[in-house]
Amino acid sequence: MQLRQLHDPRSSTCSYLVWDEATRDAAIIDPGGELTYSRLFMALSKYLNVTGLDYVIASHQDPDIVASINKWLVGTDCKVVVPALWERFIPHFTRPGKLQHRMITIPDEGMRLALGNIQLMALPAHFLHAEGNFQFYDPVSKILFSGDLGANLAHSELDTPVTRISDVIETMRPFHRRYMNSNKACRYWANMVRELDIKMIVPQHGRCFSGRAVTELIDWISTLECGLDLMTQDNYRLP
Repeated sequence: MQLRQLHDPRSSTCSYLVWDEATRDAAIIDPGGELTYSRLFMALSKYLNVTGLDYVIASHQDPDIVASINKWLVGTDCKVVVPALWERFIPHFTRPGKLQHRMITIPDEGMRLALGNIQLMALPAHFLHAEGNFQFYDPVSKILFSGDLGANLAHSELDTPVTRISDVIETMRPFHRRYMNSNKACRYWANMVRELDIKMIVPQHGRCFSGRAVTELIDWISTLECGLDLMTQDNYRLP
């Protein structure tokens, strides 16, 4: 298994290429919007024949996650893997009929996706932050692709893993307090991922987490008050 982080500073997003070197099967996770497509396509060509890409995987429906999907459908033979909840929304990013026979939907309970000899796990991460949201775990590399959870909006040292979350906590707190739904969802997520052997957590924005920062991030999320926890009647007043 090989992993490559492909960062586009113009859009502040990270996309990830995962492939099985033995079988040459490959997938890209959260390919981003149209701003990222050309540069990302060229970066991928260093590692594989891009037209033969097996999967484009989207954790949820946001434009910075998957707005470039029409170009990937035209430029490659990929199947598109998306949460079932967003099956009716994703086609708005492409031409009518373009997704026929090329979409794989993830049920709410998650699934396993064969990528060569790798069994990628689609893990439920609902309301963190999208209603239908998934993260992806590779049991070979022991990497958790966490989407928006763990986003730290760093602008430097993007290729240097975070080894203690105190280094990035101030860039994380405002985003997570607003975009994560509630502590209930955070706790359920933390309970689930603690069952995994995780070497690294890689979000869609900012630096990845390794070493003790993996446990620190899970512990921090499990106690975070966010979203609905912070709402009062004062937030719902007539203007």
